[in-house]
Amino acid sequence: MKVLDLFQGIGTMFAQEPEIVIFRIILIFLGFLLVYLGKKGTLEPLIMIPMGFGMSAINTGVLFMENNQIGNLIINPLLTSTDDLMKYMQINFLQPIYTLTFSNGLIACLVFMGIGILCDIGYVLAHPFISMTIALFAELGTIATYPLAKLMGLSDGAAAAVSIIGGADGPMVLFASLKLAPEYFVPISIVAYLYLSLTYGGYPYLIKLLIPKELRGKVVVDTKPKHNITSNEKLIFAVIANAVLCLLFPVAAPLFLSFFLGIAIRESGITKYIKLIEDGFLYFATFFLGLMLGVLCDASTLLNPDVLKLLVLGMVALALSGIGGIIGGYVIYFIRGKNFNPVIGIAGVSCVPSTAKVAQKEVQKVNMSSFILDYALGANICGVITTAIITAIYITLLQ
Repeated sequence: MKVLDLFQGIGTMFAQEPEIVIFRIILIFLGFLLVYLGKKGTLEPLIMIPMGFGMSAINTGVLFMENNQIGNLIINPLLTSTDDLMKYMQINFLQPIYTLTFSNGLIACLVFMGIGILCDIGYVLAHPFISMTIALFAELGTIATYPLAKLMGLSDGAAAAVSIIGGADGPMVLFASLKLAPEYFVPISIVAYLYLSLTYGGYPYLIKLLIPKELRGKVVVDTKPKHNITSNEKLIFAVIANAVLCLLFPVAAPLFLSFFLGIAIRESGITKYIKLIEDGFLYFATFFLGLMLGVLCDASTLLNPDVLKLLVLGMVALALSGIGGIIGGYVIYFIRGKNFNPVIGIAGVSCVPSTAKVAQKEVQKVNMSSFILDYALGANICGVITTAIITAIYITLLQ
């Protein structure tokens, strides 16, 4: 027996094309880096640590399969025939998770339900005009990236799916790519989640670039008495909004149902369901989401010339959405007679609650007495809804 037949992870490197081998090595070390940055808190640890492990494992654990084909015992995302699928569900240890929860959008809906549990819709109801205006401006990336993607040669579906990255909502990107561009589902999902973690590091620089220091520290003065939004009002809104949006955009009904059901359970105070969804479903979905994204980072799968386009377009989409949100913040600033902090605009990009926290953190760096989190969370939660609507419009028009 040859030594390389025994240590097949190394042996397969001598049987593959040089570019695949080099990319495998790069992805192995990139996996190490993601784990480190997740542990350090630079990137989102809940996603990046399992993703980094999965990325390293899928590119090291390569072996010779039947008929001397090269593969792995973790997952095969490209299976199409039913017989092969049933066979590999009994061989690859993550194949059942991928097939039954990931590739059909279920995991996206579970995450969305968890987001609903975490969201206090009262912030939107307290400032509906401000929240909606900022959220709409923050969709600049989801809209403007589409023609750019078309110019770069992507299909209608792929262009729309990569544009949804601008909404900074991972489950939405998963759902859109499954519906519109299943052939790009793997790279678009990976690009989206890599970049969503980078919003922590990138958006503060965008805020500093576009908003002068004296405006970043501005205190918002509430001139009207606050109305205490009751749980009943929030529940009524969730029920009506869910019914209306499902009626208008049935293609995205699974997302609307999951999100608003989470809100309804939160406001109904059903503690056992809240605990089940928040501590069970959400963390289960988040963990396997990160792990699945990692093991989908197979070198041979990602060595597609269109992946570079997706990397560029994903960054453009998120940058444009951030700029659009800040423009929305300025619009409200002038509408309210300069009694507003335009930094709140960045929270319209619906990475709940990350961009709202980024906004508050950047404001308090300048002025510790300026508290804008209630406005930021309103725009943040509204951004989830507007991104879901735009996703539904894309799917309806292009599917």
